[in-house]
Amino acid sequence: MKKILISFAGLFLMASPICPAQQILTLDDAIKVALSENASVRIADLEIERTGYARKGSYAALFPQIDGSANYQRTIKKQVMYMDFDMSSMMGGGSDGSSAAENQSSRSADGFEVGRWNTWSTGVSASMPLVNAQLWKSLKITDQDVELAVEKARGSRLETVTQVKKAFFTVLLAKEAAKVYQSVYDNAVENLNLTQKKYNAQRASELDLTRAKTAVANAVPNVYDAENAVDISLWQLKAVMGVALDSDIDVAGSLTDYADAMLTDPLPDTDLNGNTTLRQLAIQAEQLASTVQMQQYASLPSLALAFSYSLNAMANDYKFSQYKWSPYSYVGLSLNIPIFAGGKRHNAVKAAKVQALELDLQRMNTERQLQIAIRQYLGTMETAVKSYASAGSAVETAGKAYGIARQSYDVGRSTLTDLNDAQLALTQSQLGVCQAVYNYLSAKSDLEGTLGADFLEKTSTNE
Repeated sequence: MKKILISFAGLFLMASPICPAQQILTLDDAIKVALSENASVRIADLEIERTGYARKGSYAALFPQIDGSANYQRTIKKQVMYMDFDMSSMMGGGSDGSSAAENQSSRSADGFEVGRWNTWSTGVSASMPLVNAQLWKSLKITDQDVELAVEKARGSRLETVTQVKKAFFTVLLAKEAAKVYQSVYDNAVENLNLTQKKYNAQRASELDLTRAKTAVANAVPNVYDAENAVDISLWQLKAVMGVALDSDIDVAGSLTDYADAMLTDPLPDTDLNGNTTLRQLAIQAEQLASTVQMQQYASLPSLALAFSYSLNAMANDYKFSQYKWSPYSYVGLSLNIPIFAGGKRHNAVKAAKVQALELDLQRMNTERQLQIAIRQYLGTMETAVKSYASAGSAVETAGKAYGIARQSYDVGRSTLTDLNDAQLALTQSQLGVCQAVYNYLSAKSDLEGTLGADFLEKTSTNE
């Protein structure tokens, strides 16, 4: 019988799918995965590639543009030519009055058709700009487009890193809250068992027993909500990282691992030179300055080189081997001097200058808003440090109070209400510690993202 059970157990294990091991991620691991899998980061990288191709395409304007052509034309109605000269004199006619009348008649007679029914032409043409200041300035603008795309990609990475950090810390907060509420539930169950024993020994009233049961019932939804919060926060982390939502991952560490850094780490430098928004606005300002010059250069002359070579043939039939092809070619210079365009170029320069002024005002307002945000983050971090110190002291005091209340209730010196009050104070203080650490880490993540603390630069420096 034992051999049969072992056989069935072996078959069951062979038939059961092997579940992949759960992957535990640190904060750095989660950030590295997000920087390679996040959709916004990948889109930003593709945008850099696209602008690079666009820049190469714009530089093609400096090279000769060569085009080939081939045309066929079938004449429906031939052109008529009128020749206004004396046909009789060419044919040896007289010069008397009658001949003059005949000459006049010949000049007023119908003309004759010219050309042939089929016209064929083929050739190649080339052109290349030699002097074009407006074109040269436009090429510089395309270079700035690539630079702007690179900075936008850096901004996407900074935003992704900030989102991953906050999502990671949210998971840690949810797990800490789940531990606290599980502890509350366990204490409520122990208190119920103790109250049940005291009630059976007629040392506790039915009211105390009812309150103990109510405390357990009230603790159950909080445990379920806390577990659900952990699952939701993990889904949010997976979404930010760009991995499948059904992947089995978990985070390493706890919020208390970052508590020491709250008290020891110095405040970061609040210089905004690394802020990606201000960098993008600076690049856009350079682009507008180049645009103003490009519009001004539109009034300058331009010089271009042109070349053309073609073969033409005309016939009334389709005997290609008997066609007589006539070549035609030329090479020349084309000078274009803008004189008057109805004020179009002048107004374009003014419009570009107004746009540059708008961008400058936008930059000033953005910098002001960023300074306000930095002060808010620093204030939140400072408040969190103070709250953490106060909450830590409260946890120690509430823990002692709960222990005393538990012992007093065990010997009958206090009521269940006193024990529940002590439990509530302990729960609030424990959650206060977790919330203080989370508020500090969340504000610090936002501050680092605002200041442009690039994760890639940090890792390369450490390596």
